[in-house]
Amino acid sequence: MGVFGGAIFVVISLLVVLAVTTLGHATGKREETVETGSCGGIAGTWVYDSSYPLYNSSQCPFLQKQFKCLENGRLDTDYLKYRWKPAGDCDLPRFDGRAFLFGLRGKRLMFVGDSLGLNQWQSLTCMVLTAVPDAKYTSTTVAGLSNFSFPEYGVQLMFFRDAFLVDIVSTSTGRALRLDSLQNAKIWEGVDVLIFNSWDYIQEGNKTYKDMNRLVAYEKALNTWVKWVDSSVDPSKTTVFYQGVSPDHANASDWAEPKANACLDQTRPLAVSRYPAGPSPAELVAEKVIRSMTYPVRLLNVTYLSQFRVDGHPSVYGFGGHRNMDCSHWCLPGVPDTWNLILYQSLVANNF
Repeated sequence: MGVFGGAIFVVISLLVVLAVTTLGHATGKREETVETGSCGGIAGTWVYDSSYPLYNSSQCPFLQKQFKCLENGRLDTDYLKYRWKPAGDCDLPRFDGRAFLFGLRGKRLMFVGDSLGLNQWQSLTCMVLTAVPDAKYTSTTVAGLSNFSFPEYGVQLMFFRDAFLVDIVSTSTGRALRLDSLQNAKIWEGVDVLIFNSWDYIQEGNKTYKDMNRLVAYEKALNTWVKWVDSSVDPSKTTVFYQGVSPDHANASDWAEPKANACLDQTRPLAVSRYPAGPSPAELVAEKVIRSMTYPVRLLNVTYLSQFRVDGHPSVYGFGGHRNMDCSHWCLPGVPDTWNLILYQSLVANNF
C-alpha cells in the first residue's frame, strides 16, 4: 500500500538503483522484485540531455551556499546536462510537481540525516517549486527541523538534522555515539514519508566513536534503527524503503586515475561500464542488516549510478572553497535530482 492510499513510506537514504529488492527476513533469503512502473536492474548510463537541468539554482534562493557551484565560480556546465538512462527500453519519469503535490495532499515528508540528506531535500524543494511556480509556500527552521510547506495542498517537505541517527552523548573524554539509543525517533513518528541517511559522518576515532571501525559503528547504528522500525512501524500501514550509500570521490585511485586531484576539474561522468573500485563496503553492510529484519523492507539502490558522477561534486566550488575540497556533497542542480526522480517513480508506482 502506498503513502497516497493511506500508508506511510519510510525511505532510509544512505543513497539508488532502479530495481526494488525485497530482502528476505531472518533466513537471509533474497528475492528480487520490481515495482510496477519501475525499471528493473541497476544497469544504465548517463546520457547528455540538452533539456537539463530540471531547475535553475539562481531561482532557488533558499539553496545553501555549499551546493551552489555555479554561483561559487564553477565555469564548466556540462555536468548539469546529464540524465540517467536505465538499460533497455526504459526511462525514469519526468518530474510532475503538481501531480507530486496532489499525490501528497495532506501528508508530511521528512528527510532525516546528515548534510547529504539536506542535499537531497534542497534538490526536491527546488524541483517542486520550479515545476509549480505559482504555488505559495512557507519556509521555517526551528530547533534543527526545517519545514518547507505548501499550505494550499497541505504538504510539508521537511528536513531534520540527525547525522548519526543514533544519539550523541557528552562524556568526560568528549562526545561519543550511543549506538544503542535512538531518542530522536519520537520526532519521526507519524510522518507519512521518511527518508533517512547516515554513514558520511560516522567516523572512526576523533570525537565520534573512539577505537571502533567505521563499518562496525555503522552496522551497530543501523541495527538500532532496524529495532525501531521492527517494533514501531505497522507493516499493514507503512511501506519501508532503504536507499544505498552516497559515494564520495576523494580518492581518484577508486576510478583508476591516481594522478587526478580527487574530484577537482572532473567535467563529465566516467565512461566505463563498471566502477573500478567495486561496490561500497557500507552498501554491503546495509544489505546485510536489512536481511535480518522481520519487517518487509524494499531496497532502492542509487549508489551504483552515483559512483560514475565524479564530475558532480562541488570540489573547490562549495562551502570551503580552495581551503577544503568537497568530493562528498553534490552540486545542485545535479545528481540528487536523479535520486528524487527515483523516489518520485516509487510513489507513482504505488498509484499515489
